Amino acid sequence: MSGAGNLHYAVSDRIAEISLDRAPVNALNLPLLEGLIEALRRAAADDSVRAVVLASALPRRFCAGLDLDLLRGKSGEVRRFLDKLYLELADVQYNLGKPSIAAVGGAARGGGMTLAISCDVLLAGESATFGYPEIDLGLVPAIHFVHLPRIVGRHRAFELLFSGRSFAADEAAKLGLVSRVVPDAQLRDAAFSLAKIFAGKSPSALRLARAAFMRANDLESRRSVGDAVELFCNVATTDAAQEGLRAFQEKRPPRW
Repeated sequence: MSGAGNLHYAVSDRIAEISLDRAPVNALNLPLLEGLIEALRRAAADDSVRAVVLASALPRRFCAGLDLDLLRGKSGEVRRFLDKLYLELADVQYNLGKPSIAAVGGAARGGGMTLAISCDVLLAGESATFGYPEIDLGLVPAIHFVHLPRIVGRHRAFELLFSGRSFAADEAAKLGLVSRVVPDAQLRDAAFSLAKIFAGKSPSALRLARAAFMRANDLESRRSVGDAVELFCNVATTDAAQEGLRAFQEKRPPRW
């Protein structure tokens, strides 16, 4: 297994496993995101890899979302980061050429949801929880405006995105957001079992079929991603967003 401090990469049985490992909650910063993108590129270029599993090395935490320090009055850094999270990550996943599986154990929030839904399949441990808390900080879950209504329906998506509430794995499965819920102790095995099924297929057929699947399901979403970057950056610089971030870090209600 190789790693760059915040992330580990290992290949076994034709499956690449990418594990997030930035304690305490896998908060996304630029080095972690760049490491993830590089690991996906590495898997894409390796003909011996037939499938990819994205997981967390931390118990009860998949990814808590963006490192809030990125958002405190640093508009240039925010745009650079979002270009990678919304555009570059989407592109590398789109062109991966092999199936990717998110094994979501524990909490996935905000940007952590973005990482998970960039994969082809989502599996969840039974104690996994999900949510889009951006609105509670005076921010917007902009990228999820693009894809979530297409997965769960417009009205359900609105309720989740604008309430900011968290929800459990069983609800995520009923909404169609995750493919399957498994016992926590079996999550990694379940992800690898599915990856082995994918790995046993013809790599050329799988590559061509996946490319066709991605094109058929694009639905103009890739064009909408640029608008999501612009929206998030514009909102993040408002006084309300900065107050929301201060309030969260100071553990007090925001004064809007």
